[in-house]
Amino acid sequence: MSSTEKIKRTPLYAAHLEWGAKMVAFGGWEMPVVYSSILEEHAAVRERVGLFDISHMGEVLVAGPNAEAVLNHLLTNDVRKIAVGQAQYTLLCNEQGGVIDDLIVYRIEATVYLLVINAANIEKDFSWMNAQASAAVVLENESDKTAGLALQGPNAAKLLGHEGGIVHFHIERQSVFGKECWVARTGYTGEDGFEILCGAGDVTELWSELLRRGAEFGIKPCGLGARDTLRLEMCYPLHGNEMNEETTPLEADLGKFVAFGKGDFIGRAALAEQKEKGVTRKLIAFTMTEKSPPPRTHYPIMTAGRDACATKRIGEVTSGTQSPTLGIGIGMGYVETKSAAIGSKIGIEIRGKTYAATIEKKPLLERGK
Repeated sequence: MSSTEKIKRTPLYAAHLEWGAKMVAFGGWEMPVVYSSILEEHAAVRERVGLFDISHMGEVLVAGPNAEAVLNHLLTNDVRKIAVGQAQYTLLCNEQGGVIDDLIVYRIEATVYLLVINAANIEKDFSWMNAQASAAVVLENESDKTAGLALQGPNAAKLLGHEGGIVHFHIERQSVFGKECWVARTGYTGEDGFEILCGAGDVTELWSELLRRGAEFGIKPCGLGARDTLRLEMCYPLHGNEMNEETTPLEADLGKFVAFGKGDFIGRAALAEQKEKGVTRKLIAFTMTEKSPPPRTHYPIMTAGRDACATKRIGEVTSGTQSPTLGIGIGMGYVETKSAAIGSKIGIEIRGKTYAATIEKKPLLERGK
């Protein structure tokens, strides 16, 4: 963000301060990083229920008879497979196959789609989609008028009374405590839960009501710190860390979300060539196998060994933390493809010292455990 750009605040800014949140800059927004402690908030989501402000995320409506064709040209996945009420994870790529953004697309009507995009990329994504649309289509940026909450954890369905309601990766229009909302059974934590999109003017009341009613279920407001530890245990990528415009979905181990068989789309030629030749680097997940400080972004990934003369750099950590659930250091990063086999021993260089680690199968934590 340049010095001339003003940092944004969600409609819940005052509520965050009332709950004692520590605020930080994130993607051009001032957001809560922690209220009580990351460990407490992480545990609330894994064991009970937690509430996140996701009002910084962007919402774009794509509508009209050409909407399906336009989105299939813009995105890597095949939107023809989405029935009304369903959701799909997909990527927005440039001509070189680099990831402009990753997003969720919801088909809310036969010819109307709702795209939820990353906060830092709202203007960039919207401009790109307008410029690259392959046919006439209605594109509306609803981000400023929309707010959102993520209710995540084993007790989320009980709190909303949806034990037998919305199925996973689906969305419905519903009344939540008297407010009309889009309620999706999706999330970024690995736990059961919901993402609730509402009018910006309704979110403060919904936030307060969810925390009030959730008290009996052990609810806690949760910040970006817990969101990061939760998503890392599940190996969910974060745009700007695991992905950027110089990183392709195939390198990021997201090839299953690239539908080569649907026909042409932006980036297809570059990705098809890369698929044929094979990637030279790959995103891996790892666990620390000895006591160490937490691994962090940009730390070097080395071949296994203690002797600095006998080891060499094979990659770099993109995200790392101390896992609250597993009690060990975990992370993700890119390494040379020849060094990316699951079970391989590697080293993570932390403050000038190399600590032992192992490449693991994703996710590092099974859903709900």
